[in-house]
Amino acid sequence: MSVESSNAPNFLSNQIREEISSGQTQHIVTRFPPEPNGFLHIGHAKSIWVNFSLAEQFGGRCHLRFDDTNPAKEEDQFVQSIQQDIQWLGYRWSGEVRYASQYFDQLYEWAIYLVKQGLAYVDDLSAEQMREYRGTLTEPGRASPFRDRSVEENLDLLERMATGEFGEGEKVLRAKIDMASPNINLRDPVLYRIRHAHHHQTGDKWKIYPSYDFAHGQSDAIEGITHSICTLEFEDHRPLYNWMLEQLPVPAKPRQIEFARMNVNYTVTSKRKLRLLVEKGIVNGWDDPRMPTISGLRRRGYTPASLRRFCEMTGVARSANVVDIAMLYSAIRSDLEENAPRAMCVLKPLKVVLTNVGEDHEERIEAAGHPAREDMGTRVLPLTRELYIDADDFMEEPPKKFFRLAPGKEVRLRNAYVIKCDEVVKNDDGSIKELRCSVDFDTLGANPEGRKVKGVIHWVSAKHGVPVEVRNYDNLFTVEAPDKFKDEQEFLANLNPDSLSVVEGIGEPSLKEASAEQHFQFERVGYFCADRVDHGQGGKLVFNRTVSLKDGWAKAQKKAAQPGQQG
Repeated sequence: MSVESSNAPNFLSNQIREEISSGQTQHIVTRFPPEPNGFLHIGHAKSIWVNFSLAEQFGGRCHLRFDDTNPAKEEDQFVQSIQQDIQWLGYRWSGEVRYASQYFDQLYEWAIYLVKQGLAYVDDLSAEQMREYRGTLTEPGRASPFRDRSVEENLDLLERMATGEFGEGEKVLRAKIDMASPNINLRDPVLYRIRHAHHHQTGDKWKIYPSYDFAHGQSDAIEGITHSICTLEFEDHRPLYNWMLEQLPVPAKPRQIEFARMNVNYTVTSKRKLRLLVEKGIVNGWDDPRMPTISGLRRRGYTPASLRRFCEMTGVARSANVVDIAMLYSAIRSDLEENAPRAMCVLKPLKVVLTNVGEDHEERIEAAGHPAREDMGTRVLPLTRELYIDADDFMEEPPKKFFRLAPGKEVRLRNAYVIKCDEVVKNDDGSIKELRCSVDFDTLGANPEGRKVKGVIHWVSAKHGVPVEVRNYDNLFTVEAPDKFKDEQEFLANLNPDSLSVVEGIGEPSLKEASAEQHFQFERVGYFCADRVDHGQGGKLVFNRTVSLKDGWAKAQKKAAQPGQQG
């Protein structure tokens, strides 16, 4: 399956185009290399879009490779979820799924090669001692006392590491580069460390595992990757990436190029913090609709097209920036405005009795499935004596510009008649029990004569309406940059207590036929999606609010574009 790719120029596509024109590159091969230690998030969606779109734009290939070098944190469930997310977004990788672990034998041979070349050594320093010896950004590092071991001793120790003779942390294999380098990544980085852990792909074969830095570039080379597109945090690692490729007899020399990662305000993309939210039960799993994971966004009601559009809207840049989450909302609104069928659902039911309608009156009113899409057909709205409207659409003492229902005032029922509130019936405690209204039967599809009725409200037949559970989601955090808090307690203190509210509403009868993940615009309320997990369980109808109807970001952009206006 192919999806539309953006041909909008950016520094990555411009560079590749120049390489192809000059003959430097004939056929591009990119890759998306996730670590299977968590679910993919919105930032990964941007990397997926960049790598797959570049390959498609230039007629190349994009590989999916799991850089599975840390068995202690990796699980097969993450491998499966990542594949599902990529496919759901509409992308297909070239060939079979690849794993860095497929290349462990070759990587180990290359580690031996570096030792024989005098470019790697086994070190006995502890992790804490290594940090101390590494130095700082302003002070050079110091050579380990084990740095000058002989080739023979290093080969012997490396083999004994591989056979499991030593415990975790006792020894590591380090590259011998430059302890005085201004780039700390070149101060004898770790190539292999001991891990007595079961690997989800290789089982118990290995007792040592390559570092990400060692496996990454060499896996790219094995696969013939031409462009290793990374986010900016890997820029300082590029000299190490290139050093490995220069020192080893690799079959190809990929080029690493960096772009700015996707940072969205009010959103966390740290896997450690996302895992914390899951493990503490703050959210209901990795696919909780409040999570910025692709699975969570999907469950909330985001579509593949909206996420691809969002990536395109934010562009590809070299410098880091923070994207307003309102842009994400705008992308999904734009998609659902065009593609979501309409339905009516009352979230705060207030009973209305139509006094000039008979007890057994049932009128079938036909309404469009979508106001601009004839292909979505029509739906039937039964009008009966008793209805429900939203309590927020009535006020006993309304302000001047309140155009909804009030005592003695008229309003139009959406797709139906104009009604007038004649009486307010109250309970003993003074709360409103019901409204008694009369219908103007001359107003179906026509304006009333001699007067204007400005307000339009949604409604549902009390007899035919279906009970629905509606989950209203909001931002999970109350601050724009929740990722900046390092302390766990401080981080969790910024959770939004109102990120989820659940209400029992009443929907129009057509909602009984809704299937999981089907989208709707609940007219005058917002865009909703039938929950992909709970909808239909035990006959229960469950809808998640994807986004409200109001698009503040788009309005702000329009205002900013007007001459003489400031945002």
